Amino acid sequence: MTKKTSVPVSEGAQPADEQKEGIVLIEREKKALKTVKNHMWWSMGAGLIPVPFVDLVAVSGVQLKMIAEISKIYNVQFQEGRGKAVVGALVGYVVPSSMSFGLVGSLLKAVPVVGVLVGAPSMALFCGASAWALGKVFIQHFESGGTFLTFNPAEVKDHFQKLFEEGRKMAATMEKEKKAEG
Repeated sequence: MTKKTSVPVSEGAQPADEQKEGIVLIEREKKALKTVKNHMWWSMGAGLIPVPFVDLVAVSGVQLKMIAEISKIYNVQFQEGRGKAVVGALVGYVVPSSMSFGLVGSLLKAVPVVGVLVGAPSMALFCGASAWALGKVFIQHFESGGTFLTFNPAEVKDHFQKLFEEGRKMAATMEKEKKAEG
């Protein structure tokens, strides 16, 4: 019978297995963030659909797909029904303070010509910001070992609103960069 001994690890160093796991975790988070950024673009594009409420349905689909992809990255079983409920609850937290460019942006598209010109940009920013906030909240939840069953929208309400504001700034910057390129 062989006896196992433990060798002290110097301060700041990690055993090889932990170092490998840390690299995997970092790569997983990078992949998830890339997924969020891609879906942020898709959400903004869907927000430009000129038909009221069709844009909202398209954006919801894009954001659910994003959450499904993030859950796959973290090996968490995606639950579409629970995902829809969570998205609705979280986005519902920011809608009252963001009416000027959220739902109103979609409704403005009903006004011929002028409505599309005014409503589409504000709707695109809202959609990009909500995608960013949703993605970041789920990444953080899954990073901490959470699942769809343990996700409580009310607990992350304030954090989601902060991430939404961060996402709105990012979306505005992305939109300006896109215009500069075009």
